[in-house]
Amino acid sequence: MLNTQKDPLFTLVKSLTKAEKRSFKLYANRHQGVASNKFVQLFDVLDRLPEYDETVVIKKMSDTEKRHLPNLKRHLYKQILTSLRLIYIDKNIDIQIREQLDFARILYGKAMYMQSLKILERIKKIADEHHQDILHLEILEFQKLIEARHITRSRSIENKMEKLLDESVKRSSITLTSNRLSNLNIQIHGWYIQFGHIQAEEDASKVNAFFQLQSPEEDFSLQPTFFEKAHLYQAHFWRCYILVDFTSCVQYARQWVNLFLINPKMRYKDPDLYMRALYYLLTSLYITNKKEAFRHYLAELEDFQESQLKQLNDNSKMIGFTYHQLSQLNFLLLSKQYEQVIALEPTLQKQLDKYASYMDVHRILLFYYKFACAHFACGRFNEALDHLNIIINDKSAHLREDLFINARVLQILCLFELKQYDLIDYLQVSLRRAIRKSKEQSNLQPALIQGVRELIKTPSIERQQAFQELAEILLPLSRNKYEHKANFFLSPMLWVESKLQGCYVFQLNGIKV
Repeated sequence: MLNTQKDPLFTLVKSLTKAEKRSFKLYANRHQGVASNKFVQLFDVLDRLPEYDETVVIKKMSDTEKRHLPNLKRHLYKQILTSLRLIYIDKNIDIQIREQLDFARILYGKAMYMQSLKILERIKKIADEHHQDILHLEILEFQKLIEARHITRSRSIENKMEKLLDESVKRSSITLTSNRLSNLNIQIHGWYIQFGHIQAEEDASKVNAFFQLQSPEEDFSLQPTFFEKAHLYQAHFWRCYILVDFTSCVQYARQWVNLFLINPKMRYKDPDLYMRALYYLLTSLYITNKKEAFRHYLAELEDFQESQLKQLNDNSKMIGFTYHQLSQLNFLLLSKQYEQVIALEPTLQKQLDKYASYMDVHRILLFYYKFACAHFACGRFNEALDHLNIIINDKSAHLREDLFINARVLQILCLFELKQYDLIDYLQVSLRRAIRKSKEQSNLQPALIQGVRELIKTPSIERQQAFQELAEILLPLSRNKYEHKANFFLSPMLWVESKLQGCYVFQLNGIKV
């Protein structure tokens, strides 16, 4: 089962590195009470268990009643997070700023206004340098609170209050615009999830009208901040993706990546966003078949991961693995190096097993689809079916019906190659129904399925002619820009051409983002 639900505390304990466990033990040993001994004992029990089993936990915690276990687990959870915060405070600038902000509030509570203001002034500069807009605004509001309620030396400094108020207005405007742009990004992405790609030119006006209605671009300052630009480029990327304008997708994704070249510090302060930008640029280059540009940016992603591996947290490492390896598989598929995809499979499978509890299910299924594509292209149809069945039988990835439909289309082709015609006849009925219900209806897929049915009825000696007739049906459909998505999953024309040429290996496109 993919992405299985586990006990949150058990999952947290199992995610800890040796260094993090050692740090927790040192932190816990500062407290020598009975409660401390109990939560450390619970930690050791969970750490040794291969799978979470509450019955076993209670048995091993012999001096703890079952009714006390939930409270003990909550306490342990909090203590682990507290110890982790102490470790990562030097690695996360936002945690550092929040800690200093807390110190300022404590000093304020003790009536030490000037000391509090001194801390706030210092961390305000740090927040500005690292584009921490919301924290910057919070610091300014706290400064204003102190200045409004107490007599400080600030009013004796010329224009000090005016500068503070102007800065507050400016930062409020930036925060509002950034918030509206992040909303736009989520909304346009949500449009894609709900409606998919457009099916005709008249649909484009609806998408553009929705985008214009929600877009706050007219409120931009003369010098938009880093995150304002980042949110805007992402929103435009999804708009163009919906419009099947993949050339523009490349342009906006490249602008997104270039933001990090202009602001190199942000690559290290927000590595997840940087790797995401590179991944979507690579995906766009893959769709548009820009092999050399793909190679360049794939190398950039690899270099960044290699240089920053020790600094990345667990989440960033998982994201890096997902984006890098999916892009690597795309490059191999783009280069028709199917055997290399198959050679990578055992290594990647170990990593997938490692991240199974944390990764998005759809991302995991993408790997299996690409493995299936490579096996199919090499004529290993049973192996391809094994991977496709993982996708088809999984019930958790409810957002991405396109992946399931195309996995089932590829399943039909595998069964055709294996001459399991009765099974095809049974499966194609429900597949046709699923395609009709899909929000992104394709004419290419039903035509291919119908073509396979006709091929089954055709005597072997007449198959070549039947394939030629199928090619004549599929060719005009495959050239339709609104069929690009279906064609991108699996190119029916290239499969037909491979059959006409009497071979198995042909260009199989991978799956989209």
